Parts: sequence; C-alpha cells; structure tokens
Amino acid sequence: MQYLIGVTLLWAFSFSLIGVYLAGQVDSYFAVLTRITLASLVFLPFIRWRRVQVGRVLPLLGIGAVQLGLMYIFYYRSFLLLTVPEVLVFTIFTPLYVTLIYDALSRRFSPWYLVSAVLAVLGAAIIRYDELTQDYWLGFAVVQGSNVCFAAGQVAYKYLRERKGPGERGDFAFFYLGALVVALTAWLVWGQPVYPGTAVQWGVLVWLGIGASGLGYFLWNLGATKVNAGTLAIMNNALVPAGLLVNVLIWNKEASLWRLLLGGLVIAGSLWLNEAFTSRRAEK
Repeated sequence: MQYLIGVTLLWAFSFSLIGVYLAGQVDSYFAVLTRITLASLVFLPFIRWRRVQVGRVLPLLGIGAVQLGLMYIFYYRSFLLLTVPEVLVFTIFTPLYVTLIYDALSRRFSPWYLVSAVLAVLGAAIIRYDELTQDYWLGFAVVQGSNVCFAAGQVAYKYLRERKGPGERGDFAFFYLGALVVALTAWLVWGQPVYPGTAVQWGVLVWLGIGASGLGYFLWNLGATKVNAGTLAIMNNALVPAGLLVNVLIWNKEASLWRLLLGGLVIAGSLWLNEAFTSRRAEK
C-alpha cells in the first residue's frame, strides 16, 4: 500500500508539468520517447542476461508496450485537446476498466457497467456543457484510450507476478524496452522536429523520465501485486484529487471549480454504482 501512496504523491505533479511546460510546445512523440528512453536507462544495468527467461521477457515486453508505450501516446495527445483538470477528471474511469478486464478474463459481463458508463459521460458533459466541441469529445475518447491501456497493464502485470513469481530484479527493464519499441516507432512515423527550447523544459522531461516513469511505474506495478483489486481501484482514483489539488492551487486558479465538482460527483457516482454492484455480486 505504501508504494501506491508514494507514487500517487509523485505523479500528482506530473499532470500539471506536462500541461504547463510541454503540451503544445514540445512534440508529444518526442516527449514520450525521451521519457521512456530515460526510464529504460535506469533499469538496463540491472539485467542479468544469463538468467533471462523468455517466458517472462515476452509478457513484460507486451505489458510495457501497452501500459506505458500506447498509454503515453494517448495521454500526451489528450493535453492538446483538453485542460489539465479535464484530463485528470476523465482518468477516473480507470478502476471501471480494471474491473471490466478482470471480468473479461472470467468471461462475465453485467449491464450495470453500461449504466455506469452512461452516467460518467453525463458527468463529463457537465464539466464543459457550454463548449461541447468535437475536439472536447475527441479528447474525452483519447483519455479513455489511455485509461484502458493503463488498466490493462496493471491487470496483466499482477496476473504475471501471481503465476510466475517476482523473477529477477532487472526483469522490469524489459517492461520499458517494450514501451520503447512503441515510442520509437510512433516518433519515426508521426514525430515533428519540435524539441524543448528551454532548460526548464529539458529539466521537466528528465524528471518525468527518471522519476515519474523510471521509479514511478516500477513502484506502482510492484504495489499492485501486493494489494487486492478493490484497493488497487481506489488508489487509481486517488490520483485524481491529488493531481487536481496541485493544478488548481499552483497553476490553474481560475478553473471553474463548481463545474469540476458537480461533474466529478456525477462521475464518482457512476463509479460508486459500479463498485456497489461489484461488491454485492462478490457477496453472493
């Protein structure tokens, strides 16, 4: 649990750092590539090549490609379409996706998930009801792509550790290498020559790469293996108020707090409905 709390505090500043210093100023694909490259360099020295097991390496490559590589591509694009508070609020769906993916593995489904999703969309509309542009809804969809990738990676890593054990300390490097393949491909195909132009922007990228990505994802996934699915879902949502508090108090004091509060309450209500049904079903 302490790992998840620590990373929540670490990541609380990441949303605003991206939105204020990088989004629209630095090519998003370059930013993703830089972050993942730095994170990879942190773990590469720990690989014990003679003890590498293909049965662990291949799943880790795939998990990293989805949870970090694809997720970051969606995530950074969303900041070009939405404000930082909107991105934060829309990440609240991640626990719902965690539950859905677990249930998909168990081959079961409930219409309550659809009801929860509809209520959540209503909450999203309340947050910016007077400016429901095409870009706004596209941004909403892009954040959901990021949420699904992040949720799928957590579930897959937890599943892998439960069945194959912790493995070698350096194995997690392959998680970043899988993400690096995706990031490098995306940059080569879609990247633009828009690079950091100030020391502050480079400093933010270095911090996000080594701290938020390198240390953060290792500790978050490690923490995910030490708690149950319910606790993991709650900690996913703890990122939202922590990130909002940092953004509103430091960078976005003019945000429409009442809309964020009302829309956030509707979205939170949709998740409460989902959790209530899930708990009741577990008791039967």
